[in-house]
Amino acid sequence: EIPAGRIGQPEEFGAAVAFLCSPAAAYINGINLPVDGGRLTCL
Repeated sequence: EIPAGRIGQPEEFGAAVAFLCSPAAAYINGINLPVDGGRLTCL
């Protein structure tokens, strides 16, 4: 069961990676970023 109701598309995963590689994420370090449609909150 995925709360978002669907499997993620490659573009959605790529957007998260692009953000983490961008200057906008320069102050972010040492985190795990779940890109799972909310599934982690249901476990």
